[in-house]
Amino acid sequence: MKPLEDVRIISLEQYGAGPFGSVQLADLGADVIKIEDPSSGGDIGRYVVPQHSGEDSIFFEVFNRNKRSISLDISTPAGRSVFEDLVGVSDVVFSNLRGDVPAKLAIRFEDLRHLNPRIVCCSLSGFGMTGPRSAEPGYDYVLQAITGWMNLTGEPDGPPTKSGLSLVDFSGGLVAAISMLAALHAARRDGVGADCDVSLFDTAMSMLTYPAGWALNGDFVPMRTHHSAHPSIVPFQAFASADGWLVVACPKEKFWQRLVKVLDRPELASDPRFAGIAERHQNAATLIPLLEVAFSTRTTEAWLDDLREAKVPCGQVNSVAEALMDPQTRARSMVVNTEHPKFGTVRQVAGAVRVGDEPKEHRRAPRRNEHAAAVLADLLGYSPQKIKQLNASRAFGAPSPLPSDVDASKADASSSTETTEGNDNV
Repeated sequence: MKPLEDVRIISLEQYGAGPFGSVQLADLGADVIKIEDPSSGGDIGRYVVPQHSGEDSIFFEVFNRNKRSISLDISTPAGRSVFEDLVGVSDVVFSNLRGDVPAKLAIRFEDLRHLNPRIVCCSLSGFGMTGPRSAEPGYDYVLQAITGWMNLTGEPDGPPTKSGLSLVDFSGGLVAAISMLAALHAARRDGVGADCDVSLFDTAMSMLTYPAGWALNGDFVPMRTHHSAHPSIVPFQAFASADGWLVVACPKEKFWQRLVKVLDRPELASDPRFAGIAERHQNAATLIPLLEVAFSTRTTEAWLDDLREAKVPCGQVNSVAEALMDPQTRARSMVVNTEHPKFGTVRQVAGAVRVGDEPKEHRRAPRRNEHAAAVLADLLGYSPQKIKQLNASRAFGAPSPLPSDVDASKADASSSTETTEGNDNV
């Protein structure tokens, strides 16, 4: 049995942060049912370019494997009734909407506890459900700016720089996943659910960690460093070789002693200016140019062979393609395949969470509304007649005719209609 096989999550999610959090749980066996807004064509991630076709994209595939999908307009009374029935048979309601939207849509614990007293309601928003910015939309790039990340990234004489990946989004998704699991554990222990008010802002602020600690407890001013150097440990940065770049790190004294031997510069070890971590930090402006000259004399591969043999922490600065081909990537099975009707075999990176030795299964991301029959008829036990009535009442968007020779529960209920305000991504 998979670790989370007995967990069901109803997810009002789209784009990156929310789906990245829930895909971690889906990989572990949780039944994640995406509720997709029929007025917008579902999750906006379906339409991200490049490698996009119709209502699907490679972007959507990598965030939504192992999930199910149903189109549902919860702003209509009929759609709301279906949603509430789903709440009654689920463990978690997860959303990544603006901080003020869960209250508007009535998807908080206080709104749903009468349907299921153990329901966990997790909101992942840009700024949280409280505070002066709770009604603002928030995206990774914006959060990296606001929380100081960009001011710490890039060259000292260059502009503030965003990380090459949406790290606030992805970290926020992981924090949401941890919050859901913790609240679910408590709900099963105590019989009472809860709200999880998670935000990208809080996530990004919490990840300031030691630079924030230094700034809060002294006169330290965090700033950008040359070649992405560590702010206090020297050497711990990128160096140019004769044909590329490598990163070398000496966070412990033993690594520094090994490094000077590899460099064939034993005099550096006995130089009082570089005798310890504090001295090397104080004299970094003298030491780093010496190391830069040394590393420029040989190829990256030549340096890495010697550094690894000496067990000095090091690594080549890879391209994405090179990282995907790294022997460690293959050894850890970090690239997996799913089969897709439009894209054929889709290769993607696996999740990093590991529980036990049982290999994970990887199922392609769902087509929009693909699982309407399984959710409405099998999970909720709706009759064909009830599904026809719900369809006529716009539960699934504008009513669409149901062919007489097709069971109503198998009809495509998706279409287009206006919904209430507030269905923004975080």
